[in-house]
Amino acid sequence: MGGMTIRLLIADDQEMVRSAFRMILDTQPDMEVVAEAADGVAAVEQARRLRPDVSLLDIRMPGLDGLEATRLLAGPGVADPLTVLIATTFDLDEYVYRALRNGACGFLLKDGSPALLTEAVRAAAAGDAMIAPSVTVRLLAKMARGGSAGSGDPGDSGGSADPRGSRGSGRRDDGTAPPQPSAARRRRQRSGTRLGAPAEPLTPRELDVVRLVARGLTNDELADELYVTLSTVKTHLANAQRKLAARNRVEIAAWAWENGLCSG
Repeated sequence: MGGMTIRLLIADDQEMVRSAFRMILDTQPDMEVVAEAADGVAAVEQARRLRPDVSLLDIRMPGLDGLEATRLLAGPGVADPLTVLIATTFDLDEYVYRALRNGACGFLLKDGSPALLTEAVRAAAAGDAMIAPSVTVRLLAKMARGGSAGSGDPGDSGGSADPRGSRGSGRRDDGTAPPQPSAARRRRQRSGTRLGAPAEPLTPRELDVVRLVARGLTNDELADELYVTLSTVKTHLANAQRKLAARNRVEIAAWAWENGLCSG
């Protein structure tokens, strides 16, 4: 993050969980918890107002569940999507799938290690993504087989209310503007469509990287597997993400499974 502080919002209906997450995250030199919420309505309101770098949301919350809150903050049609990371006790494919389709950049289980939590937050803040290792390949393979890979639940997307609420220009409290999505990505977000053919063909090495990402490998593991440097891996990933107009690593992996790159 180049010395920048990652600003965080934590939303969970259990005060004990919020306190535990705050204790873990606030002790990190590059992280600051700027807000907490005990329900989905408050989470959406505070996230729109404060525009944290990462919003860490539970799924089962009163008022508005975390899946719907994710759609309002990061889903198709959101002009300036925020970064949402889901943390839950429920390892259910339906929840994981809906969270990702609603715009979440990662999905963690609450019984994961503190190291995994902080790694996921840093990845999310950097525009990358992480899913709990126990569900990554299982979920994407199921999506590829067509289990939940259709257009999604009626509640997955849609809704015509302006998701920006009263945040005006979309700038954060410190006056800085959030990163703007590419034109291709904005078109896809407005239409709610899935990733289609890449804007330009992926190179053989980019396809190799995409296949391994879809298998759940980390960047370090990719570098070891392909006998290249970490910076080379990041370059290939960035090129693939640009060509696919993908929002994050999860969408790159989903594209690979949906297009049969991982069937071998």
